Amino acid sequence: MFYRENGQFKTSYRADQQIFPIAQDRIAVLVLLAAAFVLVPLLASDYLYRAILIPLVIMSLAALGVNILVGYCGQISLGSGAFMAVGAYGAFNFFVRFPGMPLIPALILGGLCATFFGILFGLPSLRVKGLYLAVATLAAQFFSDWMFLRIKWFTNNSDSGSVSVSHLQVLGMPLESAFSKYLFCLSLLVVIALLAKNLVRGAIGREWMAIRDMDVAAAVIGIRPMYAKLSAFAVSSFIIGVAGALWAFVHLGAWEPAAFSVEVSLRLLFMVIIGGLGSIMGSFFGAAFIVVLPIVLNQVLPPLFSLFGMEISTAGLSHTELMIFGALIVWFLIVEPHGLAKLWSTGKQKMRVWPFPH
Repeated sequence: MFYRENGQFKTSYRADQQIFPIAQDRIAVLVLLAAAFVLVPLLASDYLYRAILIPLVIMSLAALGVNILVGYCGQISLGSGAFMAVGAYGAFNFFVRFPGMPLIPALILGGLCATFFGILFGLPSLRVKGLYLAVATLAAQFFSDWMFLRIKWFTNNSDSGSVSVSHLQVLGMPLESAFSKYLFCLSLLVVIALLAKNLVRGAIGREWMAIRDMDVAAAVIGIRPMYAKLSAFAVSSFIIGVAGALWAFVHLGAWEPAAFSVEVSLRLLFMVIIGGLGSIMGSFFGAAFIVVLPIVLNQVLPPLFSLFGMEISTAGLSHTELMIFGALIVWFLIVEPHGLAKLWSTGKQKMRVWPFPH
């Protein structure tokens, strides 16, 4: 069958199954990568790296993990902060208990710890869904808070649960400057995003989307709900765990369980909803919006209010931020479920034509 997509004819399934089947997408992705790796380092300051770019890259990775579970598989989760905490403390224990442990294997092992934790709290998804599943995953949040505060072994016998790491190295090169941290986090994000993009367009991705759309019908056609749901929890938790380890090791340096509170879980869910459910690119858009908006409001609202002879307090800025988030979440859930990712996908609808012999 021949069909046309954005004016580009496809004559085989291989052409249609490319990771970026549309030429415009390939060009846009290359431009974005060039801007991130080349243009940003030429223009960014140390403050911009530490306050915006590094948090943005790490939160984009965490939102990508949440989107796989919530957007692609349809399993509501409020325990993302717990998975980040398990990844962070898991990587910390491997890093400090095994002298000479390289940073990248420690991050991967922390992600694997989060994977097992996510599968454990994903088991209720085999019986419940919707609000009940959200409450079940919320239990992971409270359990992780208790675990890292009360069980001293996880925090290397720290009474407060606060731990720290220093002298990070990657392949023998020190990871101390803001630029090196940004470059390291961005490289991991690109690699994991490409792997996730390749995963969701394959057989397992189609299984996740079938479960999301109607799990009973998916089971009728031979898809195993248990395998699909638990695999989504496993992949999502691994990515979120690696993001949590990066957040702790690279961005914070020293942290405690409060750094991965339920507020983090809610913000990650907001990123996915605002950016676009079931969209890899939407995870980046949502993370950018959530990370940058508070900074923009802090810079814009005080001068704007001063023009009218008024002042806005810090509490007022925080309330304004929450009101904007709430309004956008309602809008994107009810009116435009594809979120900001629709800006990326506008004009990409396939125009099918009748098959003809060749």
